[in-house]
Amino acid sequence: MCAVAYLIIVLAFALVLLTSGSVVRYILSKVAQQSIEAVAAADKPEESVQKRLEIGIIIGKCENILVLALMMLEAYTALAIVFTAKTMVRKEEIEKNSMYFLAGTMINVSYSVLIGFVVKMVLPLIKC
Repeated sequence: MCAVAYLIIVLAFALVLLTSGSVVRYILSKVAQQSIEAVAAADKPEESVQKRLEIGIIIGKCENILVLALMMLEAYTALAIVFTAKTMVRKEEIEKNSMYFLAGTMINVSYSVLIGFVVKMVLPLIKC
């Protein structure tokens, strides 16, 4: 692989990390009835709302990195493990508002898979 191919891969990771949160928020705002703040505030004191949102962002970014890396490695079966693990960890929140959390996870995973797919299609076209 040449330097251009590595640059494209690095740019794909940067694109996913910098834009995934905005994409998820935008799509959820069009689909979900409740805002992020309303979901985060459910049965929780105000000071934990910000902490929960920050943790969600960190989890989402880690998910983006894992999904894109697994796409680059063609480890498609492992994608199911990432999705399942996140669903199990967030079981309590999913029970409170399943549509919001499952939709957010699906959007985030789908976005990372889409970027990974585009990169996998572009890499063979590069002449080094």
